[in-house]
Amino acid sequence: MKTHLLFPLLLLFLTGFLAADTISPNEAKLKKDKLPKIKKENSVLLLKKSNFDRALKETEYLLVKFYVSLSQSSQNFSEEFAEAARQLKKEAPRIQFGKIDVTHQPDLRKEFNIQAFPTVKLFVNGSREDPIDCKGVRQASAFITWVKRRTGPSTVLINSTAQAEALIKADDLAVIGFFRELHNDSVEVFYEMARDVPEMPFGMTASEDVCADYSIQKNTLVVFKKGKPVHNEVLEDGRQNKLGLTRLIKTFTLDLVTEYNIESGTDVEPFVSQTSVKIFDVPVENHILLFTPTNSETFSAIYENYKSAAAEFRGQILFVLVDTNEGRNGRIFEYFRIRDIDVPAVRILNLTSDAKYKMPADEVTVENLREFCQSYLNGKAKVHLSSEEIPEDWDKMPIKVLVGKNFNSIVFNKSRTVFVMFYAPWSHDCRKLLPIWDKLGEQYNSREDVIIAKIDVTANDILSVGLARYPFFTLFPAGSDYQEVAYAGDYTLEAFSEFLEERSKTKAEPGEKDPLGGIKEDHSQKETVITEKEL
Repeated sequence: MKTHLLFPLLLLFLTGFLAADTISPNEAKLKKDKLPKIKKENSVLLLKKSNFDRALKETEYLLVKFYVSLSQSSQNFSEEFAEAARQLKKEAPRIQFGKIDVTHQPDLRKEFNIQAFPTVKLFVNGSREDPIDCKGVRQASAFITWVKRRTGPSTVLINSTAQAEALIKADDLAVIGFFRELHNDSVEVFYEMARDVPEMPFGMTASEDVCADYSIQKNTLVVFKKGKPVHNEVLEDGRQNKLGLTRLIKTFTLDLVTEYNIESGTDVEPFVSQTSVKIFDVPVENHILLFTPTNSETFSAIYENYKSAAAEFRGQILFVLVDTNEGRNGRIFEYFRIRDIDVPAVRILNLTSDAKYKMPADEVTVENLREFCQSYLNGKAKVHLSSEEIPEDWDKMPIKVLVGKNFNSIVFNKSRTVFVMFYAPWSHDCRKLLPIWDKLGEQYNSREDVIIAKIDVTANDILSVGLARYPFFTLFPAGSDYQEVAYAGDYTLEAFSEFLEERSKTKAEPGEKDPLGGIKEDHSQKETVITEKEL
């Protein structure tokens, strides 16, 4: 080939190569348009692992609901979530709503550490790192308010008394922060707190005239209910924190005393009700419960005392009333070990530790309630434990019957391996397994080194054993170096037996006697915590 022809051919080749490897903006748009759109259901994006990253990149604010198979309460939640998505569709197109069924998307569930259902998180500017948790929001209006406050101002700036009055009258509840100036730590705390309380409108003002009209002289947060001030909280720089104020303000979404109304429960969730959903949305971990018949002659006096104490501890302890005449409340009676002869009864429950506390005094007076609550908050109240009496024939059958009073002395011994079934009489799963457990007891009845036992955990508080759900099985091996083992196999006679054979130890420590008839080891000083997770 001649030299003068080589250069044009080489130039033509390179030009063609570059053109094939370069995509113009119009071509890129056409290529993007060819991608299938992410499907929607009721204005909510249907997300999964394959399209989640794309949804993040195409959306400035993405509010995502992680869920599993729907219950009735979850269905109601989904309807409110979808309604919020529909209302914001035109008003705020930069905000999108999506949902992920984690049953079919385990990788996403693991990545975002989804433990409870439904869980809602807000993803900002396409980032998968540190999404913002949307907690305690269940109504469409609250979803809209919450996401708006996360994407814009969380409070309204008030410059006149007329503006303040309009805000106060717009809803049943409203909060206004009155400040001497709008550049201090208290204002920052107030502003951030408003983001997490979408149930009510928030305003702030530094107007001297507005503050004077409401007789406010210091930096103060005021809660208004139906147009009237119901709570004043003086805000001092460095004294308040966002969580404490959020707890306080959220309690105003409930009455001073909230009556517990059960609708349905499951074997895993005996403490679930329509009311309890609202109760648990308020971030206060200390709950006090009054068990009393609402039709008794003394109810009015007791209730007034209870309500008076509730006003003193608002934001620290939630006050709940349980009507003992309501048959559907039976599960909660069992959970707190309340009998007819005990009422009226008062208990405190800590949601974090699941520990229960019993008010020492029998009379429900303001003074006794105040002393009980303050003792609890000061860390001086003692955890309340309960136990059935030891049955006379507890060791006469193949299955030994344990209660709180004999549990430690039997299971924490060094001479025998003890396999225990923790059960609840009302549980269908437990009732179905009891006959199999009886057969296991018969199978090992002649073995002196093995004890097969059961304990009713609805009637006995058990120390040192964490109960995830009913039924629950734990093996306590023999020997000084024993370590209790939670059973996680199949619920069959063969599987129980195989597990027991593999784990049991027959070597007894020298000097130890039969725990059923001889010397028993004293475990009365064993430090333990109640960990009954049934909420």
